[in-house]
Formats: sequence, structure tokens, C-alpha cells
Amino acid sequence: MELEFNLFLTVATAAIVLIVGDFIKKRVEILRRFCIPVPVVGGLIFTILLSIGYSTGLFNLKLNFVLSNFFALAFYSSIGFTASYKLLKKGGPQVLKFLIASIIVVILQNFLGVYLAKFLGLNPLVGLATASIPMTGGHGTSAAFAPVLEEAGLSNALTISLAAATFGLVSGSLIGGPTGKFLIEKYKLVSKAIKNENFENNNENFEENKDKIDEKRIQSAMYQLLISMALGSIISIGLKKIGLTFPDSVGAMIAAAIMRNIADYSPNFKIKENEVRIMGDLSLMLFLALSMMNLKLWQIADLAIPMIILLIAQTILMFICAIFLTFRMMGKDFEAAMMAVGHCGFGLGAVPTAMANMQSVEEKYGKAPTAFFILPLVGSLFINFFNSIIIVTFINMYK
Repeated sequence: MELEFNLFLTVATAAIVLIVGDFIKKRVEILRRFCIPVPVVGGLIFTILLSIGYSTGLFNLKLNFVLSNFFALAFYSSIGFTASYKLLKKGGPQVLKFLIASIIVVILQNFLGVYLAKFLGLNPLVGLATASIPMTGGHGTSAAFAPVLEEAGLSNALTISLAAATFGLVSGSLIGGPTGKFLIEKYKLVSKAIKNENFENNNENFEENKDKIDEKRIQSAMYQLLISMALGSIISIGLKKIGLTFPDSVGAMIAAAIMRNIADYSPNFKIKENEVRIMGDLSLMLFLALSMMNLKLWQIADLAIPMIILLIAQTILMFICAIFLTFRMMGKDFEAAMMAVGHCGFGLGAVPTAMANMQSVEEKYGKAPTAFFILPLVGSLFINFFNSIIIVTFINMYK
């Protein structure tokens, strides 16, 4: 029996998936400990039920995912609006150093994925689908780039990359604490917990616009998002015409970044940051729910063992990079150790995982205020922009 859902039923189902996911996550401690996103919790339940229906022949759902790309563009536009050159400068040299370390890790993740996939006799695009797309990028980037990978020749890219992103969340949570314990105890590091003047100034500059949200501000934010999405689609079309594979989501992000940096130096044009962020977060939730609903787990059974090998290799790479790259680049002190702990989290999954890692280490060894400022600034804002550019470069190299 096949059931066909129209656009409205599909989006309503995505909303129900989010409600169920939130309900379950609040009541299951292990899901909260590993920072598993609500859309992943609800989406996996939906996907498992769909897989049972498909494998038994009882039922199959035909869903309408027309709005999926719209929500993806809205989310990536909101990310683009955070790519402020002025904010990067105010963050100081430590922010730039950590961004460089994060970019190096992204490049290494992709090289490892491609060449290990080749060694295993797999399509190099399988390696990319288990590299920085799901690792540093997480579920949002995985869902956004899956159509691009499929267009380049990788079938089932969505299922592969989202499964890898979920693996990354768990592995990032598992290695963060041990990494911090090893570095802090080996080098006998002690928390100074001193918020110097430079940090306070940076933190003040990083605070979100806390103006009261009203109808006018929401209208302006919506217009800014829609305009950046339209301009981004034009940018992507132009780049495709010159032979580059560029998803619309990256084009929207570039357009939004241009608008943001113009606004930073314009007295009459301001970005409604808080409202844009809220709309972007809501769009991401719906986009991920729709993407999880589109998973077909039965299609990647043959890749199970090779995927495990690829993902374990990525986990080992991140552990090595945290110790020998991030820790050393950031100064080999207590704050640097905490940065390494956090990098294990967002380098394999998401910023919430990174923050949870650092909080658990902080409870035992002491505070690291600078690390708690720098990591979300780079992990939530700047690295998404650079990761997308690097991903596109690798796809064009190996498609």
C-alpha cells in the first residue's frame, strides 16, 4: 500500500517529527548527554517505521519535499549573515588562529576520506560524504550537500552523510573528555580563570543584539533573508555556468555575507541579527526533519563495514589533530587544552557537543573563559562558511 502526502501533509508530518523528537529527548538522558538533535531523534523513529513498512510490504510513503530546499536556503542565509569581517577582527588573533586550525582539520578530513575510500575500492565521493560534510558540518551541511553529491554521481548520499553525522555526534562526545584529561594531566595545566580586559571587550562585542523583538524587526529580517536567498541562487547559477558545482545554499550564504559586511560599515542599513538567527534556527529544524524523513536506510546496507572504517578513521584523525594541532597552535596552556576538547566536539559533530565536552572537563579542572568565547564564535559562525567552500572544491576535484 502506497500513501502519497502532498506538500502540506509532508511539512505537517515534519512538525510532528520535531514534537515527538523533543518529547523523547527530554525524557531520555543519554540523548541529552550526547547532544543528539531533536530532528535526528524524531527523524530516526520515523525512518525506522518507514523501513519496517517498506521491508514488510505493509506500506510505503511518497512524500513531497519541495520546501526542503527553501528551508535549507533560509538556514544557510542566516549563517552567511554571521560572517562579519569586523567581528573576526575584534575577536583578536586567538580567534584567527583557531579558525586556521579548524580549516586545516577540514582539509585533512576531506583528504583522509577521499584516499581511504579509494584504498577501500569505493567511490571517492563516499569518502567526502563521511568527511568534513558530516564531521565539521554536522547534519545541516550533510543534508544541504547531499543533492550535490548525488548530482556528482553518489547515490544515497543523503542517507550516508546523515548516518555519518549521527556517528560523529556520539564519537565527538566520547573522545572530548579523555582528550582534555590527557592534556591537562600530562602537562600539569592549571586554570587561571582570568577574564582579562581584551576578553571582556571581545565578549561584549560578540553579544547578540538584545533589542526587543517587534513586528517591524521581524519583517525586516524576513526581507533580508528572502533577498539573500534570491541573490544566492543567482550567484550559484553564475558559478555553475563557468563549470563549478556550487549548491544554492552556498550561494545564499555568500550573498548574505556580502550584505552583512556592507551593513557593518553602513549607518543606514543594519542586519536584524537576533530575528535572522531565530528564523534560521527554525528553518534548520524543519529542513533536518524533512531530510531525516527522506532517509532510506535499507539502501546503504552494503556500505556498513566500509563506512565504519571511514568513520573510525575520522575519529582518530580528530583526536590526533586536537592534541598535535589545536593544542599546540593555541598556546599549550589550560585554555588551549580546553579548545582541543571543544574541537573534538564540533570537529566531529556540532557546537553543542563541543560546549558539553568543555563543561564536563570544566567541572573537574576549572574554568576556561577564553575557550568558551572563541569556540562558539568560530564553530557556529566562521567555520561553516569556509567548510562549504572547501567542500565545493573537493567535489569539483573528485566528481
